[in-house]
Amino acid sequence: MDRTPASYRLNVPLNALRAFEAAARHLSIKEAALELGVTPSAISHQLRGLEDSLGLVLMRRVGPALELTEAGVRLAPGLTEGFTRIAAAVGDLKQDRTTGPLRLSMLPTFAAHWFSPRLTRYPFERNGFDLLISTTQEAVDLAAGVADAAVRHGQGQWEGLQADLLFEESVTLFGAPSVRCDDPGEMRERVAGMTLFLSQYRRENYARWNATLPGGPVRPAAVMMVDSAGLALRAAMDGAGVALAGVEIAAFDVGAGRLTPLFAHRAHTGGGYFLVYPEALARDRRVRNLSRWMVEAAATERAMGEA
Repeated sequence: MDRTPASYRLNVPLNALRAFEAAARHLSIKEAALELGVTPSAISHQLRGLEDSLGLVLMRRVGPALELTEAGVRLAPGLTEGFTRIAAAVGDLKQDRTTGPLRLSMLPTFAAHWFSPRLTRYPFERNGFDLLISTTQEAVDLAAGVADAAVRHGQGQWEGLQADLLFEESVTLFGAPSVRCDDPGEMRERVAGMTLFLSQYRRENYARWNATLPGGPVRPAAVMMVDSAGLALRAAMDGAGVALAGVEIAAFDVGAGRLTPLFAHRAHTGGGYFLVYPEALARDRRVRNLSRWMVEAAATERAMGEA
């Protein structure tokens, strides 16, 4: 049902009103055409159509000059005020999007296990690095302005979005350090007596990892499905079981001694983590600053891991 108040509904073309407003303000068809980027004949056509729709004459030519009729004098100020307010509202929205904190959306697991631990090295004190961070499992609509940029997991192909690769992902099985042993056979037996905490989004990754595990697949005592790899890692850290997760995502917790990989075997997922943003923001200083920092942080840690 259309709930727009009847007084707000237009029964005349908006473009025609815009043409009349510009012509009335300049008292010139030519100047109105230059402002709106159309031809003078297009402005004249719009004016004739508007007058026909209203059944009123709004402008008349007196010698070489244009003059507003009484109806035109009544209509013009309201239109000028209305279009001015529209322009101001759009301008405020564009200003907020380009000069305020960069609104960054990301997956909760990425935020907790990769991004947050590295914020101690983020240059918040520098201009152009302000952030407003939110987390969600959903892919927010960047085109609609829900956020300015986002971190997404996938293959780097999202229509209308620029995607900067942070790192490709590989997965393996993690557990608390007390679970780990150096003998692969003994490690298999330990996993066989434990619960595997597995993100519902990681089923295919686990199947691929387990199918390619040297010596054959492992069979945990039970599998507990959870809604994120972050929750699975938390359960593994607490000693409740083991978890499949991205090597890069778990790296900080491994370095801090909270987790350890249980097998040397890794499986590539065929995807990775990307910073994505609308192509219209590709030259935005805040986006460039964030992208450069994240890409360099990921590359530095990758190089350290390979050394």
